[in-house]
Amino acid sequence: MNQESRPASAPTRAEYAADMAGYLRAGERRAGEIGNRGPARFDGDGRLHPDILAAYWRHGFYVFEGVIGADEITELRADANEMIERAPVRPGAAVDARGRPALGRDYAREPHTFIKPLSDPWGGTDKLNGRHPSRMTQPTPDADAPEDVVHLMYGMCQAMPAGLRVYGHPALLAMAEAVNGADFVPYNDAIFVKQPGLGGSVAWHQDGVTHWDSPDWDEGIHGFNFQVQLYPTTAANCLWVMPGTHKLGRVDIKRRVAENGGSDRLPGAVPLICAPGDVTMVNRQMLHGSFANTSADIRISLTFGFHRRASVLGQRGSLSMSADQVYDEQRIFERACVIAVAIDARRRHFPDETPFRYQPFAGLEAEFAFNDDTFERVIRDYNTKDLAI
Repeated sequence: MNQESRPASAPTRAEYAADMAGYLRAGERRAGEIGNRGPARFDGDGRLHPDILAAYWRHGFYVFEGVIGADEITELRADANEMIERAPVRPGAAVDARGRPALGRDYAREPHTFIKPLSDPWGGTDKLNGRHPSRMTQPTPDADAPEDVVHLMYGMCQAMPAGLRVYGHPALLAMAEAVNGADFVPYNDAIFVKQPGLGGSVAWHQDGVTHWDSPDWDEGIHGFNFQVQLYPTTAANCLWVMPGTHKLGRVDIKRRVAENGGSDRLPGAVPLICAPGDVTMVNRQMLHGSFANTSADIRISLTFGFHRRASVLGQRGSLSMSADQVYDEQRIFERACVIAVAIDARRRHFPDETPFRYQPFAGLEAEFAFNDDTFERVIRDYNTKDLAI
């Protein structure tokens, strides 16, 4: 396979795993010491418990344990694995590995992104507004590794019935309301796939782009992301965060790496170790990243985020979204419709659960009930209307 982007001194997969062992153990100790995790708790009015909200704002993240039940995790795994199996047999191919039409040939946005095994696709490049300024270590894959592997998958609300339902999860939406207000709006969604011994890294970065120099800047202005974990995550394959960095404004990442002797193993980082069904909430201004997955453990993380409405209204698209797109009232409404449809899709599948009441769509529930019409009108190619800031 093509190793042009890797230095001749790049460690093998086994060498990298052995060399990382001490750093991983130290991170696990820090994770245990900081805590900042537990079951989702709500007050008598259904609002997120203030102690949890305070902990989130103090550290910039929280790990909610056991939010998604075992049966729902089984459904989500089945749908996510179907997406992986239906990926093009190689980038750009029209068919999957079994010769079937690859998923997404009729989608407006390609649902699969491929990378070279164990590579860092964004670090040290100008991609995604250059927000990944320092490249991670890229181990050399084993000789039998495939040429390309799935790294990201998009459009879970369209491609995964269980993905649409979890998007309407009442506990998760109540958390979004607690952080961003009752008129919160969506950001986007992406599924991170870290195959055992093959999954790539995500260089240290902060997600926000638009508001760093805003006179109204504060620690929550760029929103947050959930990650629903479908499998156990370990220090070797999970997301790592730098607690408290959401309060610092734009961080000079290249300088931090340089002051660390050029190493991507930044001191003080904490791995978000999870069980299946745990959900992480991470502030988008948090400095975070992940290392190449040289372990034997798979990670599949359903990632979707939410904003304050005020942070989005009147802004232009950033990251991979067109800057010609102004987020006016109509555009925000069209993207937020997905939440309303997802709530009803979940209600039909989990009739004993109390649905979340999304305030911007109060009184409009019948218009956005889940059916063939709203799937075509709202869910079809919904991610072309993501709200990226």
